Amino acid sequence: MDRKRINDALDRHLEKSSPSGPRGLVGKGKDRLTAPSASSGKHPDRRDQPSASISKNEEESETDSEESDVSGSDGEDTSWISWFCNLRGNEFFCEVDEEYIQDDFNLCGLSSQVPYYDYALDLILDVESSHGDMFTEEQNELVESAAEMLYGLIHVRYILTSKGMAAMLDKYKSYDFGRCPRVYCSGQPCLPVGQNDIPRSSTVKIYCPKCEDIYYPRSKYAGNLDGAYFGTTFPHLFLMTYGHLKPQKVSQRYVPRVFGFKIHKP
Repeated sequence: MDRKRINDALDRHLEKSSPSGPRGLVGKGKDRLTAPSASSGKHPDRRDQPSASISKNEEESETDSEESDVSGSDGEDTSWISWFCNLRGNEFFCEVDEEYIQDDFNLCGLSSQVPYYDYALDLILDVESSHGDMFTEEQNELVESAAEMLYGLIHVRYILTSKGMAAMLDKYKSYDFGRCPRVYCSGQPCLPVGQNDIPRSSTVKIYCPKCEDIYYPRSKYAGNLDGAYFGTTFPHLFLMTYGHLKPQKVSQRYVPRVFGFKIHKP
C-alpha cells in the first residue's frame, strides 16, 4: 500500500471535516506493512509471511529475519491489535486491552476526531463488517489509516492508566524505547514523549529522565510515529508513579578545550 497516498487522502478528508487546527502530515512515505483489510476486519494471512522458525540453511540470514516488518510467531488467530503493535516501527506501542476499548467512556470525544470512526473501531476490535462491498478501494484504505489513528488516540489515554503504565514499564525495562545518546547519561533508558497533544503536529521523541532532555528516536521507523499517540504527560506521570526508577540528575557537562585550555566565554 502506498502510505503517502493514503495519508494524503486522509489529510484531505480531515481538512474537509475539520478545517481548523494544524494538520501537518506525520510519517510521510513510511515503509510499513499494509494494514489489515478493512473489508474483512482481520489481519493479513500470516501464511504469506516468512516463518518464525529458521532452518539450518537459513541460520546465516538471522539478521534478515530481525529486520522483518513483523516480529513474533505465526498464527492465524492473531488479533489486529497484536498484529499492529508488532509491525516494524510500532515497538513504542503497547497492546491496549480490548475491554478498555469496548468501554465507550474511554473513547469519549474521539468520534469527532477520526473519520470513518465506527468502521475503524470495528477493524481494531476484529468485528466482521460487510462495508467493504459498499466502499471504494480508496475508502477502504482510509478506514485502515483511520484505524491506525484511532488506535493511537486510544493508546495515549490507556498508557496513563495503571494497566497501561504497567505495560509500558515492561517495555521500559527491556529498553524498547532506546537509550539516551548523551555520553554523560551512560546509556540511560528513555521514554516516549510527544511535543504536542494535537495529532499530526510533530513526531514522537524520546525523553531522558537523567538529563531531562528530548531526542529523536534512533529507529527511523519509530521516528515516524505521531507524538500525540504518546502525549506530553506520559513520561513525567510514569516517573511520578514509579519514583524508584527516576535517576539522579546528571551534573557532569562537557567542557570545550583548545590545546588543553578551557575556551573563554565572552
